[in-house]
Amino acid sequence: MTQNGIVLVASVAILMDSKVLMIKENKPLALNKWNFPSGRIERGEDILTAACREVKEETGFEVKLTQSTGVYHFISSTNHQVILFHFIAEIIGGSLKLEEEEITDSKWVQLSELGNFDEEELREAKVLKQIMDAVLDEKFFPLEIFKEKLNK
Repeated sequence: MTQNGIVLVASVAILMDSKVLMIKENKPLALNKWNFPSGRIERGEDILTAACREVKEETGFEVKLTQSTGVYHFISSTNHQVILFHFIAEIIGGSLKLEEEEITDSKWVQLSELGNFDEEELREAKVLKQIMDAVLDEKFFPLEIFKEKLNK
């Protein structure tokens, strides 16, 4: 969602057996760049719901969010102001089925090798490196910091 020029994004690191799932994007502004499953939060959508929806749309997996690495604020390579909410998740269902128009590849990366990506291989490399460091150092926050949206 873009509101007042700010893009709200939900991003998810899916962990399994000391590995994390990375996807390769096929979007005009992120062609062949590795990223975590992620996407824009839709107007009125709960942040946690958006994170799970994006994972399902891009990978086919149903996930349970377990923790967060935090909230990241940056100016994107497309000059958008972005607020990114990043989560840790585990698979609870579904099977790998990539969203073919936007995702060209995926791979499970050993956590110990997460830092081996070159910056030019990553979408928004500075932010992804911060997130990767948080994942490696297990700097996680409980999901309780995200309150359910309140309807008036």
